[in-house]
Amino acid sequence: MESNKDFFRRLCRYYGFYTLGFIVFLCVLAILEREGMPRSWIGYLFLFVTIGLYAGIGVVCRTSDVPEYYVAGRRVPPLFNGMATAADWISAATFISLAGGLYLQGFDGLAYILGWTGGYCLVALLIAPYLRKFGQYTIADFLAARYPGKPGSHGANVIRILAVAATILISFTYVVAQIYGVGLITSRFTGIDFSIGIFLGLASILVCSFLGGMRAITWTQVAQYIIILLAYLIPVIWLSAKHADLPVPPVAYGAVLPKLSALEHKLEDDPKEKEVRQIFQARAEDYDRRLKGLPQSWLDGRVEAQNQADEVRRDSRASLADIKAASRALSSYPKSPEEAERKWTEARAANLARAQPPVSQTEPFPGRDQQSSDIKRNNFLALVFCLMLGTAALPHILMRYYTTPTVAGARSSVFWTLFFIMLIYLTVPALTVLVKYDIYTSLVGSSYSHLPDWVYYWANMDKLNPLVSINDLNRDGLVQLGEISMDGDIIVLAMPEIAGLPYFVSGLVAAGGLAAALSTADGLLLTISNALSHDVYYKVVDPSASTQKRVTISKLLLLVVALLAAYAASLKPGDILSMVGAAFSLAASTLFPALVLGVFWKRANQPGAIAGIICGFLMCVYYMLHTNPSFGGSVAGQWFHIAPISAGIFGVPVGMAAMVIVSLLTPPPDESTIALIDHIRTP
Repeated sequence: MESNKDFFRRLCRYYGFYTLGFIVFLCVLAILEREGMPRSWIGYLFLFVTIGLYAGIGVVCRTSDVPEYYVAGRRVPPLFNGMATAADWISAATFISLAGGLYLQGFDGLAYILGWTGGYCLVALLIAPYLRKFGQYTIADFLAARYPGKPGSHGANVIRILAVAATILISFTYVVAQIYGVGLITSRFTGIDFSIGIFLGLASILVCSFLGGMRAITWTQVAQYIIILLAYLIPVIWLSAKHADLPVPPVAYGAVLPKLSALEHKLEDDPKEKEVRQIFQARAEDYDRRLKGLPQSWLDGRVEAQNQADEVRRDSRASLADIKAASRALSSYPKSPEEAERKWTEARAANLARAQPPVSQTEPFPGRDQQSSDIKRNNFLALVFCLMLGTAALPHILMRYYTTPTVAGARSSVFWTLFFIMLIYLTVPALTVLVKYDIYTSLVGSSYSHLPDWVYYWANMDKLNPLVSINDLNRDGLVQLGEISMDGDIIVLAMPEIAGLPYFVSGLVAAGGLAAALSTADGLLLTISNALSHDVYYKVVDPSASTQKRVTISKLLLLVVALLAAYAASLKPGDILSMVGAAFSLAASTLFPALVLGVFWKRANQPGAIAGIICGFLMCVYYMLHTNPSFGGSVAGQWFHIAPISAGIFGVPVGMAAMVIVSLLTPPPDESTIALIDHIRTP
C-alpha cells in the first residue's frame, strides 16, 4: 500500500500541474481578449471549464466504500485537508459578501473577520483533536456516544435525533445562501435567468458529492481553493499597483486609507451631499407620519394610489411607462394595515440610514451620540461572539477533521486551514478600500448622463430589486455619493469592471466566486445527507443495512435535499451575509454547549445535553423571530439593542445554564462514559 509520504508527493505533483495549467488557461484567455474574442464567450469558457474540472474530479473519485464516502478513507494529509477546509469555509458569504459588508458597514464589518478567525482557534483548542481521537463519522455519532442515557433506554437515539435536527437546520440555512450565490454568478456571466442559473450550478454540486462523497469533495475542494486564491489575489494586486504603485495589497491598504478618509470628510461636509441626505430625511419623516396615522393613513394611501392609476389610464397623453408605473404602485401597495406597518417601518429605517453621512472605514462604531455608538460597539462584540462559537460548532467544518490520518494531523490541519484562510482575509480589507476609493474618485461627481456601463448592467440584472441604483434626486445632473445605492453582494463581482480591468479578470473573479459557493454547498449537502442516512436510517431505523445500501440512501437523500435547497434559494429569501449569520447563531446556541462541555466536564449527562440543545435552540429562534421585521417581529422588541443576527448571545448562555442545571439535578454519567472522556482527552 502507498505510504503517506508517497501519497503526499503524488498529490503535490498533481495539483502543481493543475495550478500551472490554470495559469496557462488565464494567459490564453487574456491573449484571446486582446485579439477581440467576445466577452460572452470568455464568461462561458470560465463557467464551463471550471465546472467541467470539478465534475471530472468527482467522476474520477467516485466510490461506494463507506470510510471513503464518509471520511475520505482518513488519509488526507494535513496541508491538503487545510486547503479543502479553507475552500469549505470560504463560502459565497466570504468571497462575495464579506468585502461588501466592509464596504457598507465600514469598521463594523471587521466583526466577521475577527469572529470567523477566532472561531478556528476555538476549533483547534476545544474540539477538532478530540473528535478525531473519537473517530466515527458525524457529530451526532460523538454526541450519542458521549450522552448515551441509561442502558436499554432510547436516550442515545434521542440525543442523536436532536443533533441531526440541529445539523439539518444549520446546514440548510447555510446551503441556501451558497446556492443563492451560485445563481447570482451564473446569471451574471451567462445571461440566463437567475432561477435557471441556480439549477445549472446545482448540477456541478451533485456530480461531486453524489458520486464520491467526502473523497470526491475533498479533492475537488483543493482544486477549488487554488482557483479561489488566484481569483481573489490577482485583481487586488492589480488594483494595488493602480492606486498605490505597489502590488502588495496590505501595503496599498495603508497607503490609500488616509486618502479615502480625507474624501469621506470632504463628502460629509459637501452642500450637495447634505441636500441629498435631507431628501432621505424628509422621506423617513413622511413614513413616520404614516405609521403614526395607521390605519387611516393606509386607507387614504390606497384611495390615492387607485385615483392616480385611474387618472393615468384616462390621460391620452400618458406613456406606456407611466401607465405601468402607476399600475405597479397600486399592485405593490400594502394589502392590509399590518403589512403597511411592516413595509413602512422597513422603508423608514432604510431612508434614515441613507440620511446619514458616509460610513467611515477608519472610525470604530460611529454614531450620532454616545448611546448610538455604544449600541454599535455592543452589536459588534455580540456578533464576534456568535461567529466564534458558531464556527466551533458548524457540523460541515468539524466533519473535515475526521478525515486526517492522526490526531496530530487534525491539529496540524487547523493550522493550515487558518494559514490558507489568512491569505484571503488579509486581502479583503484592501479590496474594500481600493474599490471604495475608485468609486469615490471616478463615479462620484461624474455626469449623470454618462454613467459607466457596469452601472446599467448590474441595475438591469434584477428589475424588482436592482443591485445598483443611481437616481438624480436633487436634479443637478451630477452623481452624489448619497444617490448611489449598491448591494453589498456585487462589490467583489463588479470590482474588475469598476476598476476598468480587462474582462478576463471579471471572468476569473466569477469563477472564484462560483468555486467558493460550490465548495461550501458540496460540504453542507453531504453533511445533511450523511446525517439522515447514517444517523437516522442506519443508526435508528435499520442498523442491519448493508454498506452499499447506506451509501445509496445517502446519495438519494442528497439529491432530494439539494433540490429543496435550490428551490428555497430561487425565492431569494435574503442577502447572503444575513442568512449565514443566522446559521452561526443557531450552531452556537444548539451544539456548542453540548460539544465543549461533553469534552471538558465529566459531570455533563444525557438529560442535561437534551435540555441544553432544546433550550438554546428555542431561545435563539424566539429572539430571531421576535426582533426581525421580516418574520413579523419588531425592532422595538430587541434586548439591549442587540440585532437578531446575534441571537446566539442569548441562546448560548441559556443552553449552557440549562445543561449545567439539569446535569447537576440528574444522575452522573456511568463508568463507560467516563472512560470514553478519558480516552479522547489522553494526548
